[in-house]
Amino acid sequence: MAHVSDLIATDIEQYLKVHERKSLLRFITCGSVDDGKSTLIGRLLYDSKMIFEDQMTALENDSKKVGTQGGEIDFALLVDGLAAEREQGITIDVAYRFFSTEKRKFIVADTPGHEQYTRNMVTGASTAQVAVILIDARKGVLTQTRRHSYLVSLIGIRKVVLAINKMDLVDYDQATFERILADYKAFAARIGLADIAAIPLSALKGVNMLARAEETPWYQGPSLMEYLETVEVEDEARKAPFRLPVQWVNRPNLDFRGFSGQIAAGEIRPGDAVRVQPSGRASTVARIVTQDRDLEVAVAGQSITLTLADEIDISRGDVISRTDGPASVADQFEATLVWMSDGAMLPGRPYLMKLGTKVVTASITEPKYKVNVNTLEHLAAKKLDLNEIGIVNVATDQPVAFDPYKENTTTGGFILIDRISNATVGAGMLHFALRRSDNVHWQAVDVAKDQRADLKGQKPAILWFTGLSGAGKSTIANMVEKKLYARGRHTYLLDGDNVRHGLNKDLGFTDADRVENIRRVAEVSKLMVDAGLIVLVSFISPFRSERRMARELVKAGEFFEVFVDTPLAVAEARDVKGLYKKAREGKLKNFTGIDSPYEAPEDPEIHLQAADLAVETAADAIIAHLEGAGVI
Repeated sequence: MAHVSDLIATDIEQYLKVHERKSLLRFITCGSVDDGKSTLIGRLLYDSKMIFEDQMTALENDSKKVGTQGGEIDFALLVDGLAAEREQGITIDVAYRFFSTEKRKFIVADTPGHEQYTRNMVTGASTAQVAVILIDARKGVLTQTRRHSYLVSLIGIRKVVLAINKMDLVDYDQATFERILADYKAFAARIGLADIAAIPLSALKGVNMLARAEETPWYQGPSLMEYLETVEVEDEARKAPFRLPVQWVNRPNLDFRGFSGQIAAGEIRPGDAVRVQPSGRASTVARIVTQDRDLEVAVAGQSITLTLADEIDISRGDVISRTDGPASVADQFEATLVWMSDGAMLPGRPYLMKLGTKVVTASITEPKYKVNVNTLEHLAAKKLDLNEIGIVNVATDQPVAFDPYKENTTTGGFILIDRISNATVGAGMLHFALRRSDNVHWQAVDVAKDQRADLKGQKPAILWFTGLSGAGKSTIANMVEKKLYARGRHTYLLDGDNVRHGLNKDLGFTDADRVENIRRVAEVSKLMVDAGLIVLVSFISPFRSERRMARELVKAGEFFEVFVDTPLAVAEARDVKGLYKKAREGKLKNFTGIDSPYEAPEDPEIHLQAADLAVETAADAIIAHLEGAGVI
C-alpha cells in the first residue's frame, strides 16, 4: 500500500512541476451587453474540464430554473456570480476565472458590457495581455464595442481576438462575418489596433471554440482555444529599464534595512549602480533578498527586498532605478483620463493620486478636449462625466518618479481617489512631463512669513466662514474684523460677492466654476497669511473637498473653519438679495440649497447656531476662540 501511495505522490509531484513550467496568459473578454462574454468563458471552463461534478449538476439545475437557453446548459451561470447578474442576465462586476490546458495556464477577466460599468472593464483590462472583443453577429459593431476597443488601445493591449459570436443565429453566413470584420478593422486602424484575429463563433454551441468546426467551412483560421494556447506575448517589462516602486521599508532589526516591492520592469543584480527617485540619491545593490534565498539576478514580476551599500533615506512610494536608465521626475504632466465616477470631474478640485506605490495630492485642469469614442472626434469640454475620456494636465503637490505609460504601465498609470469618500473616481495614463514643471521654481526671499507676522505682533491665520446664502456669514465676518481692528490687528476680509466683481468675475455658478472660485480664493488667502495677516474669508464654499484643500494650503493651526449654521428655511425667509425667490421661480440655476448641494462641515473649529445668536454674540464667540488658540 505504501508503494502505491509513493507512486501517487510521485505522479502528483511530476504533474505540479509540469504545471509550474506552463506559461500564463491573462486575457479579458469585453464588448457590448449580451454579446455572450460570460457564455464564452463558461464554455472554455467546461471544455477544458475545469468544472467539478457537483458544479456540473448545479449548473444543469440552474439552467433549467433560469430557462434562457431553451433547455440547453447556460454556461454564463458559471461566471455570473452576483445575484443581481443572474436576475438581470448581465455582468456587473469583473469576474476572474482560472483554467488550464496541457499547453498553457490562463486567467480570464469577464468584464461588464453595460456602459454604466465601463469603469469595471478598465480594472479588468489593466493586467491583460490579450483582449477578446465579442460582437453579436446580428448587431455588428456597436458604440460599446468601439468604447471598449478604444480603452483596450489606451491601456496598451495590442493583441485582439475579434470573436464574432452567435453565428448560429445568422446561419453561419460568411458575408455577415466579413462585413463586421471590415467595419471593425476600419475603426481599429484609427486607434492603433493592428494585430487582430477574427474568429466566427457560437459560444453556446461550442462552434470554433476548441477546434475548427464544420459549420464554417469557409473559415481557415485557428479556433479560439488554439489561438489562446499559441499566441506569443512578448514580456516587454523584462526588456524595459529597471524599476522597483518601494512598497515597504523592511527593518526587522538594527542589523538589516531593506526596501521591498515588486519589480515593475527590467532586471537587477548585486553590484548594480542604482538611483532613488525623486530624491536622486545613488548607491549600489548589496543583496537581493527573498524569503527563500538571496538571488544573483531578479527580473520583472518578482517580489524582492534590496539592500544597498549606503545608508540612504528611502520611503514607501520612492522608485529605485538603475543609474543607466533612471525614471523621470516631475510634478506636472499631460495625461489621458478615464472618468469612472457618477459625480463629474471638476477642474481644480484636489484628489488623491496613486502612482505605483506613491500617493500624492493632485489637481486636474480643465480638459484640453474629450474624445467621442464613436468618431474619435476631439470635443471641447469643461469637465468629464461618467465614462468620458479626456486629455488633461495633472499637477501634483510634490515631484514624483514616473515613466510615460506606453513605456511602463506601472510607473505611468495612475488612479484618482476622492478624498472624502475614498472611492476610485478616475484612471489615467501619463504622457509626458510639462516643460514648465522644470522651468518654474519657487523664488527664495529674504523676508519670511514669521518676520512679517512679528512686525505686526500677531499670528497669521485664515477664518473661513461657510454656510448657506443668507446665513449671516458676511455680517458676522464684518463684525469680527471690526473687533480685531479695534485691538490693533492687521486683517483683510475676502467676501464672495466682492471677489466676483474682480478676481473671479469670469466664473459662473456651475459646480466646476464654484470649485475654481474657491481654489483662487484659497490661493489668495495663503498669500495673505504669508504676508502675516489674519484673513477673513466669507464664501458659501459648498463642497467639503475645496474647504479641505484651502485648509491644507497653510500650516496646522492657521486655518479655522467657521460654520454659520442657519437652517434653509430661516435663510430663505431673510432672502435679503431676493436670490431664493428667483431660484424657486427657476430664474436662477445652480443655487446652493435649492438645486445645488451644500455639504455641511463635519468638524468645524467654530460652530455657530446663527439663527439663535445675535451678531455681536457670534463675533465675541469667535474672538474668544482665537484668544484660546493663541492667534490674538
